[in-house]
This record gives sequence, structure tokens and C-alpha cells, in this order.
Amino acid sequence: QNEEKWDFVLVSDIHEMGSEKEIKRKKFLDELSKKGFTIKKIEDTKLFYGVRAPQHIFRKYQCLLSNPDSRQQNSNAHQDVPVTTRIRIVHFILQNTVTSDLEKLRDLMKKKVFEAAFPLHEKEEVREFLKEKWARWRVMFKQQPIEKIRCYFGEKVALYFAWLGWYTYLLVFAALAGLVTVVAGTTVFSSSQVSKEICDANTTIMCPLCDQKCPFWVLSDTCTYAKITHMIDNEATVVFAMFMAIWATVFLELWKRQRATVVTDWDLYGWDEDEEELALELINNLQHEPRLYQHSYFRSTIVLILVLLMIVVLIGIAHALVIYRVVAMALFTQSHLELLREHANTMAVMTGAVLHYITIITMTKVNRWVALFLCDLEKPRTFSQRENSFTVKIFTFQFFTNFSSLIYIAFFLGRINGRPGHYVRIAGRWRLEECHPSGCITDLFIQMAIIMLLKQTISNIMEYLIPWISHHLRKKHKRPKKRSVMLGEEEEAEDPCKRQWLNNYELNEVNVFSLFNEFLEMVIQYSFTTIFVAAFPLAPLLALFNNVIEIHMDAIKMMRLHRRMVPRKANDIGIWLQVLEAIGILAVIGNGLVIAITSDFIPVQVYKYMYSPCSRENRTGMDCSTGYVNNSLSVFRIQDFEPHTRVPDVPQEFHRDQVKECRYRDYRNADDYTYTVQFWHIFAARLAFLILFEHVALCVKLIAAWYIPDVPQKVKNKFLGKKHTNLRKELSMMEYSTEV
Repeated sequence: QNEEKWDFVLVSDIHEMGSEKEIKRKKFLDELSKKGFTIKKIEDTKLFYGVRAPQHIFRKYQCLLSNPDSRQQNSNAHQDVPVTTRIRIVHFILQNTVTSDLEKLRDLMKKKVFEAAFPLHEKEEVREFLKEKWARWRVMFKQQPIEKIRCYFGEKVALYFAWLGWYTYLLVFAALAGLVTVVAGTTVFSSSQVSKEICDANTTIMCPLCDQKCPFWVLSDTCTYAKITHMIDNEATVVFAMFMAIWATVFLELWKRQRATVVTDWDLYGWDEDEEELALELINNLQHEPRLYQHSYFRSTIVLILVLLMIVVLIGIAHALVIYRVVAMALFTQSHLELLREHANTMAVMTGAVLHYITIITMTKVNRWVALFLCDLEKPRTFSQRENSFTVKIFTFQFFTNFSSLIYIAFFLGRINGRPGHYVRIAGRWRLEECHPSGCITDLFIQMAIIMLLKQTISNIMEYLIPWISHHLRKKHKRPKKRSVMLGEEEEAEDPCKRQWLNNYELNEVNVFSLFNEFLEMVIQYSFTTIFVAAFPLAPLLALFNNVIEIHMDAIKMMRLHRRMVPRKANDIGIWLQVLEAIGILAVIGNGLVIAITSDFIPVQVYKYMYSPCSRENRTGMDCSTGYVNNSLSVFRIQDFEPHTRVPDVPQEFHRDQVKECRYRDYRNADDYTYTVQFWHIFAARLAFLILFEHVALCVKLIAAWYIPDVPQKVKNKFLGKKHTNLRKELSMMEYSTEV
């Protein structure tokens, strides 16, 4: 039975005898034979080579990397190396075996000498267990078998699932808080004075929202939107934003504890990646010289400049989307279709969001290529260094790709477009877009909702369907030819390996980035869940639904649709932890800015305490925000319109001669359109709130980080006990030897 276990399978096309490819293949396989590898060849529509490493390689590995204290116990050293370690060592040797032409497996694959190299999904009991109890839809809400995942896929994958499970579990609390916020908004605040005033304002005539065919409109038209806006823009949101800042910190602190507990049970707490890599290099080639650490300021400067250039390009794309919305709005309002004219603004925002989604998809591919190119410029020493450097770059690019248009909507939209009679125009023609009539936070809400829903539904469906379809196509494509071969040579069909190798070959290939992609997707989702959560309190709930499906979708992909991943050792989630901490800080800044700048929270408070009837005399039975809407609108005289603007149509219930002025959202004087004192009051209050919110939130984050220890006491005590026992053992052995 043991004889038939193969560590790796290499697949190649059938080349003609004596061709260059065939010679190169033979050279590579000869190198492996010299190292003592057993090679088995099976011929089908392709050539399959099973590779099995000799035992002495694993013994060397055990010798080099066993802990000093465990050396005495395994002097027999015949304990079997775990399958995951076997695969990892063999993979390393295959990748680093050099032929006489100085070519490695990677070069041979580029030249199409070999088509694929992969470890096998074995018929082990671990695999059957995982298939039954983990990679199925019906076990959705059960605990994940992390220990078993580690035995089959290695530590790195196990840590990914442990992290994802933990994140999903803690999302429950964030999702509940978000739900409570929205429910509070619908119940407690639905009767708010502000939305009541907007709904009653049927005599307030507002200035047109665009140049061409937009009429004057009546404020009470936006009644429904005002109610919806107030659902998310109220006092509860401030508390919720604060809660999410603390939640992000607590989540990471608790994850550090969780990780410490998990890793201690694996005896990897003090594991050293450099030592592991050097050991593998030496086992592969005793004459190997280590690559030294290098650092060049010149190179770093070049990389930095290129990264900044790329970020400028990404921000430029966000600007292009803004221009698209402006032009689309102008074209929609001139359209002959009444439906388009009526909803020009919403249509422009919706199509803009879909376009944004498409740019996200295409730029993701470009970003990956650029990040890889920059990594090659840096020449990192080890694979893990390369991975860290790649992670930081691609995350930065993806962050700007996903968020630059959201940042524009949250902080710039409607603030840089001038005033009636003096609008800021693109190319002197198109007026910059306005915020939604019921407030800028509505635009942000719509954009967040569209992107999150699209991202999660479409991306997840594609992520599952593409491997599933391609697996079934490969199966269909490979089968019929094989039958014809088998009919002729009945005896060859007996080989038990053939069926298994073919099945594995038909699965979708995996690469170094397979797990990386899953992490990146989750971390970007985590950014959406925390950074602008004040504008979209339902984000954690959507993320929670998505993750419950995601865990099992990833499990099914790894077990049933993809070839086996090469297991990798790890004792934490690597640089992702720092990325998550950075997002936590961005979340405090982002939410502080959303409440201070985007929402109407501050103007309402300033009005209540400084300009409302309450501030002048003490009226107890009265709502202090009475009169806010009228106070927040400035007056514009119609005769001051720009000369080339034609005077817009008037709502039916008014007579044209009656309309001498219209209102717009801003704090400006009626005579010379300069800012009023109240504008500067609100400006100062926004800044003060921002500084206060950020400092309080960051202090609370620091306190939370201090309050929750990174490593549980249980783990610390376990290590203390181990050290103590080892030292005592050594001393007693010394004393024993001196007595003798």
C-alpha cells in the first residue's frame, strides 16, 4: 500500500523522440533520479510522471529542525513526517532542482516542457472527513474542524479559515448593532421634525438641479427620500460609528489571542521561517550559499515614485467617473424619454455605480500586474518577503480602486460646485453634479449599497461558477479520447494510479495566489464594513451573510473543484494583520469625516443650540430643531441667473410672475451671496467634532488594545512550565554525569 503513495505528479504533452522538449524533460527527470527519487510513468493522452522522494530526505529534515528537547525522544527518528510536510519538501526540491542547462521547473513550464505539477488529493480518512463534515452546504452553521484542515492543507490555509470563522463570528455583534441603528432610525426618528418640515414645505420653490431642462421644483417632492435619509442620518449613527471603531480593535485583539491559542497547540509559536528555508535549501543542495539581505535606497525610491504614480492614475479614473456622471446627467435630462428625464439624477448615479464596478474588475487585473512588476524591482530575499511586499502594494492599489469614488461622493460632491448664478463647470459647459436633494449622505448610501450588493452577489457567483464549469468542461474534454486508448490496450487500464491521477488532473489548477486572493477579497470587504459604515449601517449584516456562504464555498472549491494546494507552514496571518490594523485607524478617520462633513448631524446641532427658538427663550414643550429647514436654505434672486441660462419652467401650481426667487442648500447672504456667520460657525463645529471624535475613538482603541492581552495567560504558563522542565532536566543530567 505504502509503495503506491506518490508525493507529486508531473504532466507533460507527448513530444516526439529526440525533440528539444523531450530532451529537456529527460534531463530534468534524470536530475531527480540522481537525488534518489522514484519515478513512475503512465501514458494516456498526456504523459504522467509520479514522483516519490526517498526516505533519507525526510530524515535529514527531521534532524535539522527537531527541537533540541525532543531530540532525545526521537532518537529512532522513524516517526513518519506528516503528509503536508512531505508535500512541502518535495515541492521545494522540484522547484529548485537545476538541470545541466541551468533550467528549473518554472523555466521548463514556461517553455511548455511540462504542463502541470501538483500533489494529489489522496483517499485519506482526513479527506473523507472534511468532504463530509466541512465542504458541504448543509453543515453551514457548525464549528469548522481547523485541526483537520491543518492536517490536510497545512497551517496557512487552516489559519485563513480560523481567521475567517472568527471574523464572521464577531460580525454577528456588528450586524446586530447596525440593525438596531436602522430600526432606531425607522421608529424613534421617523417622526423627526426635520423630515416633517420637508414634507410640509409645499410652497418652498427650489432652484433647478441642472442647466438644460430642469424645472424649479418644490421641496416637499423629496419627502420620501428625506424620511429614508433620516433613517441613517441621526444621533444613533454617531454612537454606532463609535461602536464600530471599538469593534474593529476588539476584533483584532481577540484574534491575536485566538491565534496564540491555536498556534501553541501546533508547537509553532517560536517557529522561524528563515531557518526552515535554509534547511530545505541545504537538503536540496549541500553546496548552497544563502542569499544575503539587501537594501537599496535608490530602488526603494524608484518603487515609491511608481506606487505614487499608480495611485494618481487610480484617482484619475475616479475623476473620469465623476465627469461621466456629469455628462450623463446632462444627456439624460435632454433625452426624449420621459422616464429618463424624470429620474436623470438617479439614473446617472446608478449607471455610474455599475461603471465603477466594471472599473474595479478591470483595474484589479492591472493592479496585480503592476504590483508583481514592482516586487521584481525590489528583489526580495525570500518568498515570504516577496509575498509581504506584494500584499502591501496590491492592497494599496485595490483600496484606491475601490474607494476613490466613494471618497469623492462623501467629501467633495456638492461642496465644490459653486452656487446658482456662479456654477463651477467642466470645460466651461457642464455643471458639476449636486448632492441628492435630501442630503449628500443619500448618495453615499446608494453607492455603498450598490457596490456591496454587486460585489458580493456577482463576484461570489463567478468565483464558484467559473471553477465548477471549467472542471466539468475539462472532464468532458478529457474522457472520450481515453476510452479509445483503453479499448486497444486492456491491460494498461488496470493501473490503479491512472484513474486517480487523471481525476486530479481534471480539477482546476491552483497557484501561489489562490489563498492570497481569498484573503484580499475578505480584507477589502472588511474595509467596506468598517470605513464608511456610518453611511451604510447595514454593511456588517451583508458581510455576515456573505461570509457564512464564503467559508463553505471556499471549502467546496478547495476540496472538490481545485487540485490540492501545496501546504505551507505559518504561525500567523502575516502582514495581513498590519493591514487590518491600518484599516482600523482609517475607519476612525473615515467615520469621523462622514459624520462631521457628509451628514447633517452637525448643522442640526449648531442650529439647535445657537439659532433655534430654544436658544432665544426657554420653551420646554417645543422641538428645538423647528425651523431648521428654512434656516438651512439660502435665497437666490432669479434675475441673477447666468445670462446664457434660459429661465426654467415653473411648477404647475404657481404662476410664472409669482416666482421671483428660489432656494438652495447653503449658508449665504441674500444680497451679495457671501457666506453668512452661521456657515463659519458650522465649519468650526465640524472641525471641533472631527478632532474630538477621532481622539476619543483612538484613545478608546488604545485602551481596548491594552485591556485585552495579546497572549492568553494559559499559553504563557504553558511555555513557562516547558522552559522550567527543560532546564531542570538538563541540570539533573549534569549532576548525574558529574557524580559518575
